[in-house]
Amino acid sequence: MRTGLIARKVGMTRVFGGEGEHVPVTVMQIDNCQVVGQRTKEANGYTALQLGVGAAKTKLISKADRGQFAKASVEPKQKLVEFRVDEDCLVDVGAELSAAHFIPGQKVDVTGVTIGKGFAGAMKRHNFGGLRATHGVSVSHRSHGSTGQRQDPGRVFKNKKMAGHMGHARRTTQNVEVVRIDEERGLILLKGAVPGPKGGWVEIRDAVRVDAPKDLPKPAAIKGSAKEEAAAADDAGKGAE
Repeated sequence: MRTGLIARKVGMTRVFGGEGEHVPVTVMQIDNCQVVGQRTKEANGYTALQLGVGAAKTKLISKADRGQFAKASVEPKQKLVEFRVDEDCLVDVGAELSAAHFIPGQKVDVTGVTIGKGFAGAMKRHNFGGLRATHGVSVSHRSHGSTGQRQDPGRVFKNKKMAGHMGHARRTTQNVEVVRIDEERGLILLKGAVPGPKGGWVEIRDAVRVDAPKDLPKPAAIKGSAKEEAAAADDAGKGAE
């Protein structure tokens, strides 16, 4: 199991496939996503990576968090998320992960907090049909109707679908296809819509219901490592000459 990434939802647009088909996509940006800490079985009882993203003001961070960031030699982060990983998929603290962590065609699970709608009626919240538009119905066309029975049981059952708070809930969309990757600009294009508002933080993981491709970078795609390897190969070639 590999680590996931923390991304910021930029918005939606469209791209065109190889045969000219129109593909709606959501643009996700990976910007300065670094490893802030490690969790090991010996010290914590489980294995995980703590990632951080976004710049935060030092004065708004607690003293304990400031000490954690200082120990990791990482600038204070706005968003912290833990990802469970296998022991062989641990990444060094301070490493910055790249958008190339995922590949085009791969399926991923996307988790975010949905857009809050506030207090909503039963028709908007639960797709109720509402009351009649005529035949004696007045004022209460969009009401939810009866909520219970008669004297027995004499109460409204729990979880009855009624008006109430809608949205602003943590939701996961599974098996979302990765359409394109722009490693230089740190962009990931996902097919279709994903939960969350524009500018919101979203967690992207390898899909749990679909087998991951065999050519995924392990333990992770670290930013700058590919360039360093290419530069080292060039230097080795020049030295051989």
